[in-house]
Amino acid sequence: MPRILTEITEIVTGLGMTGIGDLATALATRPRELQNVRPCHWDRIEGAFATGEHAAAFEAAWANGRSFLESPQGLRGRAPLLIEWKGPHHQPGYDALPADLRVDHVYLVSCKYQSKILANSSPANLFLRRLADRTERADSSSWYASSAPEEFHHFYSCVRRFVGLEMLPARHQELTAAQIARIRDTCGRAWPRALLPVWRELSGTVAVRSADLWRQQMTTDARKEEMLWRLLRLGAAPYFVLGSSPEGPLQLRIGTPWDWRQSFCLKELCVKGVPAGQPRVTWTATLGDRATCIDREVTGHVEVRWAHGRFSTVEAKIYLDTPHADVPGYFQLTDEA
Repeated sequence: MPRILTEITEIVTGLGMTGIGDLATALATRPRELQNVRPCHWDRIEGAFATGEHAAAFEAAWANGRSFLESPQGLRGRAPLLIEWKGPHHQPGYDALPADLRVDHVYLVSCKYQSKILANSSPANLFLRRLADRTERADSSSWYASSAPEEFHHFYSCVRRFVGLEMLPARHQELTAAQIARIRDTCGRAWPRALLPVWRELSGTVAVRSADLWRQQMTTDARKEEMLWRLLRLGAAPYFVLGSSPEGPLQLRIGTPWDWRQSFCLKELCVKGVPAGQPRVTWTATLGDRATCIDREVTGHVEVRWAHGRFSTVEAKIYLDTPHADVPGYFQLTDEA
């Protein structure tokens, strides 16, 4: 079941689109046009609203829904007949558009509240397959070992000596859940000082080699441009992002690659492995603005990390560092249609 804050931001955003006069009435009404919301979800949201829990999230989500209802680029004041919440639904196949709500079978809406995460991927899918698919392969759970085998083997050997040779198997692939828990209990939340040098060596090597492998896949200008579109989640159909950011409300229409090319051209896409606590790869796109003839930059980074604790599956978490409102191809709903 989704977390309560996720339920609030997504469902209440949909409620704001209904045209009902106020949030309290909308919650009490449980409008039929907002579908796939179970009674348990309604009960939890109403309970949180009654206690004043997450009041800022309620306010922001309701305001975003109302703005989308009135926006010339959104519903233009026409109350929708159908709002489908996709919260507990797992999309079959590879869904490139990050939609949480679908309105009248046409409008796709992503609810993004205080998050700079663009996507979660396996490292192999990002660095080797350029976000082309999500196919699980042999390297999906051992990216540290496959990208930096010697450094990873040395690091695990040091961990094993620190914990106790007799406590852990010689091969990391043979670790059990109980043994992984022992590593966590012995080493603590942060790696002990004795292990930091070998962890930093491993982290830095994974970052550099991940960047090298990624760079090797972007051999043409067309591949670089396509990679940027995938990073920015530009798809075949436009969609909307409603939420909040440190800079304020987030109310955007996300264009398509066709829209993007009308206004911009990619001059360079650079990726680089950098020292950090976790293996980190930065990405920077330099764009030419066709209207102003001034270059613009879009920046982000990728954190390569264990997804569910040490020695678990490795994930590549993709972040956008440029404010959403400044990203070429992202259009403010407050602008004219």
